[in-house]
Amino acid sequence: IDVFLARSLLEKLYLFQYPIRPASMTYDDVTHLSAKIKPKQQKVELEMAIDTLNPNYCRSKGEQIALNVDGTCTDETSTYSSKLMDKQTFCSSQAASNVSRYAAAVYKKGELHLTPLHGILQLRPSFTYLDKADAKHREREAANEGGDSSQDEAEDDVKQITVRFSRPETEQARQRRVQSYEFLQKRQAEEHWVHLHYYGLKDSRSEHERQYLFSQGHGLAENTELIKSPSEYLMMLMPPSVEEENDKPMAPSNVLSMAQLRTLPLADQIKILMKNVKVMPFANLMSLLGSGTDSTAVLRCIQQVAMLVQGNWVVKSDVLYPKDTSSPHSGVPAEVLCRGRDFVMWKFTQDRWVVRKEVAAVTKLCPEDVKDFLEHMSVARINKGWEFMLPYDEDFVKKHPDIVQRQHMLWMGIRAKLEKVYNLLKEHLTPKKQEAQSAHPLLVSGEQRVNMAKAKVKQNYGQLEKEFQKQKVEMKSNDTSAKMDVSNICIKEEPVSDEEPMDTSAYEGMNNGIVNGLHAEEDSTDSLNGHLPGGCIDRVAQELKAFVSSTFKKQFVLTLSELKRLFNLHLASLPPGHTLFSGISDKMLQDTVLDTGCKQILVPFPPQTAASPDELKVYALWEAGDTYDQHRQVLLEIFSKNYRVRRNVIQNQLSQECGEDLNKQEVDRVLK
Repeated sequence: IDVFLARSLLEKLYLFQYPIRPASMTYDDVTHLSAKIKPKQQKVELEMAIDTLNPNYCRSKGEQIALNVDGTCTDETSTYSSKLMDKQTFCSSQAASNVSRYAAAVYKKGELHLTPLHGILQLRPSFTYLDKADAKHREREAANEGGDSSQDEAEDDVKQITVRFSRPETEQARQRRVQSYEFLQKRQAEEHWVHLHYYGLKDSRSEHERQYLFSQGHGLAENTELIKSPSEYLMMLMPPSVEEENDKPMAPSNVLSMAQLRTLPLADQIKILMKNVKVMPFANLMSLLGSGTDSTAVLRCIQQVAMLVQGNWVVKSDVLYPKDTSSPHSGVPAEVLCRGRDFVMWKFTQDRWVVRKEVAAVTKLCPEDVKDFLEHMSVARINKGWEFMLPYDEDFVKKHPDIVQRQHMLWMGIRAKLEKVYNLLKEHLTPKKQEAQSAHPLLVSGEQRVNMAKAKVKQNYGQLEKEFQKQKVEMKSNDTSAKMDVSNICIKEEPVSDEEPMDTSAYEGMNNGIVNGLHAEEDSTDSLNGHLPGGCIDRVAQELKAFVSSTFKKQFVLTLSELKRLFNLHLASLPPGHTLFSGISDKMLQDTVLDTGCKQILVPFPPQTAASPDELKVYALWEAGDTYDQHRQVLLEIFSKNYRVRRNVIQNQLSQECGEDLNKQEVDRVLK
């Protein structure tokens, strides 16, 4: 079949899709009463006649609609002059935004003639007459209300008018206005309607126009578009759709499909995968990258974004915490977070198990940050600690000894940096002796663990006692200049718990029951297991008192929970080996607060409160030495009777007790 391209009706041919017609309506030259079009918007409005004599037409309903729209009187503005709904309006909407791929075809004598469509319009019933009926109803109601009011009430009151001059419109404001819905509606309404005349199917004008659907010249020179190779011809008929790509819904910024991922360079693919997964064996990484990926190139790229831990790849800390970012929990800068996470990763290169208390004590970071580090690469086990989440990958270690050696050298450099920053002890650098690793760890009962701990205590007690006596002699000889390393003098044998094994290593002995420098138990009064020399105790008390005094002069009122949080942040800013790292108990902290002129305010919180006990303990500075001491004391006494008080009650109480009337600014200052 020869195919011809007809050009006579190019950019003039539209396809109208009429709705399924009711039995009382036919689409012909009689029923088309009027038609008009807005060419730029490709919007058409047709007025169609309804056969009111058809037995399927409901006459009473038609009369009711006409009465609602036009009312009782008929004039030139009436929509239905016959007092009957005898016509209906149809408005068009675009069925497709891009119709360049559609054409109308006519087949005649073995020839197929194609004419491209300029638009496809779907016609739907318009119900603007209902809006007109509502408007008439509101007018009648307004007229009735206006007739009932008197002449005096009808007169408008004189009102003051404020004149304002509009500011000059900025470029951004103009762009927003141009893109607004109201502006677009206004632009569409400004285009004038072009009235059309409808010609029926059998009309002579229709017969004449229909001939333009055939190509006027059959010469090959006029149809050069069709002199193409088969592949080019198919490409012209079905070009790649740009519209479909634009209409794809946007995925969240942190979501990337595997199809999109494989369009990126190899280095970016590996970085995105490692950033999302965090820990991965090399075999799994190769399977995600797809078949045909060069393993040598992958190994070269993976070393830029990850470190080798127990034969598996763990994403680097600086990839997760880029420069100039901070912790969402504590606000600690990225550099400090990277150091803490590197310490956790390095610990896992030495052992399959890590204790969170030890990490928190060394890094001085808040528990939430430490928990994030551990959750990235390990799983919590009850009464054991945190275990590395993946088994040791022996296959990778055997296949790539050069990579393993290079990674070992990198870890040696990281270890040297960590030793300098954290002042690590020998106990932290040497991994604990454990039995050979197996897929199923040996289960040890609680009683066996207690016996093992007791035996270890007896074994190490003599050595620790000798070290303590030696340090005691050295301190007495040079008490003023010697700096005490409090982490090496843990001597006292603590009672062994039945719930968990007790480790008597020097560092863990210091941090037994301590979270970021604070004892978890309120009753613990002995710092450093009870062995802290008198001169060191005095320095600790002075440092602690200075911190509490400066904190309350800034805050005035603090809960114990908030005070402990501020103290932990203060500890994180101190250099390693500072005297405050000796371990401060809750009782010692509370005693220091009371010694610095503060009082505990017994606020009667409701019994159903979800606050913790530390949040219910409220301390306040009783005398700050300023003019508002008396007002502050009255206010604290008020809150000791009720945890929620109205402002006017506070102001009245302050005026009565202080004998003076305070203005709003002064009351605000006291409340603040």
